[in-house]
Amino acid sequence: MPRPQESARSRDTAGVIAPPPLIFALALGFGIVLDVLVLPLATGLPPLPRYLAGALLAVLACAVIAMGMLRFRRAGTPVEPWHSSTAIVTDGIYGHTRNPMYLGMTGLYLAVALVLDSFWILIFLIPLLIALHYGVIRREESYLEDKFGEDYRNYRKRVRRWL
Repeated sequence: MPRPQESARSRDTAGVIAPPPLIFALALGFGIVLDVLVLPLATGLPPLPRYLAGALLAVLACAVIAMGMLRFRRAGTPVEPWHSSTAIVTDGIYGHTRNPMYLGMTGLYLAVALVLDSFWILIFLIPLLIALHYGVIRREESYLEDKFGEDYRNYRKRVRRWL
């Protein structure tokens, strides 16, 4: 019986475990539920710096996400990792990070944690990033290497995964 990842590859997709925004939303939801219903756990940071840092981080994160999405659109390849990739995007922000959209989502997640003053949300960032790494990023990288071969391997050598 083929593994789920193998059958996904036969359909020409990365076989990610779930849409990345859903993974971020679930972690955020768990953090909020624990903060509201179980035990409020604040960061201890003063409100004004938290709000300012959260707002700045949110703006930067949204800009990074938008730059990544725009590059995908210009290349004519789908943004959604459960669809077939038609090109490797290596220019623009992808010349600095291989995962700008996930980097931006992480920044946005941190911004929400700061604004809501929730240490629980920060705690859930760890399992979120582990799930993202093994359930999405590693699968995407394997898929892209299988599909684009040496071109993708050269890109991976040139550009870091995160920063």
